[in-house]
Amino acid sequence: MPDIWWKADPQDLHRLVDRVSSVYVERSHLDRDENAVVIINKQQTVRVPAAMVAVMLLGPGTRVTHGAIRLLADSGTTVCWVGEQGVRMYAAGLGPSRGAGLLHRQAWLVTRPKERLAVARAMYSMRFPGEDVSALTMQQLRGREGTRVRKIYRAQAERTGVPWNGRVYKAGDAFAAGDDLNRLLSAANAALYGICHAVITGLGASPGLGFVHTGKATSFVLDIADLYKAEYTIPLAFDLTAQELTEERDARLGLRDLIARDKLLTRIVTDVKSLLTPEGTDFEDTEANLLWDEHVGAVAGGTNYATEADLSVHGMTENHIAIIGPDLADTETTS
Repeated sequence: MPDIWWKADPQDLHRLVDRVSSVYVERSHLDRDENAVVIINKQQTVRVPAAMVAVMLLGPGTRVTHGAIRLLADSGTTVCWVGEQGVRMYAAGLGPSRGAGLLHRQAWLVTRPKERLAVARAMYSMRFPGEDVSALTMQQLRGREGTRVRKIYRAQAERTGVPWNGRVYKAGDAFAAGDDLNRLLSAANAALYGICHAVITGLGASPGLGFVHTGKATSFVLDIADLYKAEYTIPLAFDLTAQELTEERDARLGLRDLIARDKLLTRIVTDVKSLLTPEGTDFEDTEANLLWDEHVGAVAGGTNYATEADLSVHGMTENHIAIIGPDLADTETTS
């Protein structure tokens, strides 16, 4: 009789396309039972097949054991510590598999002007449904995007009756803009960036290798977030201002509710994968322990390539801090 799924070997990794895009956990305890991640709270206990999840999002009030984290890491599941409903990202672990195939694919695309332009056009085509942008240059795309955004702001102002005097903001300072509408836009966009950052990291791509944006450690995050601002953060900011809900928390909670309603996390996962690995792309993200070689491309890792002349000691010393608690047996003896 075959083992039930939670007793399967965690190394039996599933392809990213076959996995559940994300699991969000809040106000719960995560532990390990054999090869299952067990999520426990006062209402229920849920077993999660770690190897079938791409991203595990840990929200506020979540506690997790070392055993659970080890299982998720062995299963190639990314763990991200985030705010409510994933609106802010604080830290992240490994990608969904031990391979770097998606990252290599992204780097290959972004370092070739023709392929990079193709991805940028694909992004703009998502923003301009029904329009042909296949022959436009980046300058033409930027101009069209600027016109589109101005129209969106004017349309939202007419819809809600909230005056619009232009976008003003200062990165890192939500209150620099002065008026409530601009502050809400900045707060909502920051929350959206956190969501996109969590998904990109969870998929194993690089937040810094952007196609439209460049020069920042979050350039790709800005690229992906721009796909959804017209649909989510801009209307939300106008709606909140019209209702006189002007605190940063109002923007975070409002976006959180929209994410849950529309399953935006799943949509972002699909969009990122379709941009980097469009249908028909020959792509396989498998684990490979290789070393780069300038002549043959790659050689096997886990092999000692030293010659006799290399076997000398170079003064390497141990320099680290370790904090280790007492064994349980020792604690019981002294108590």
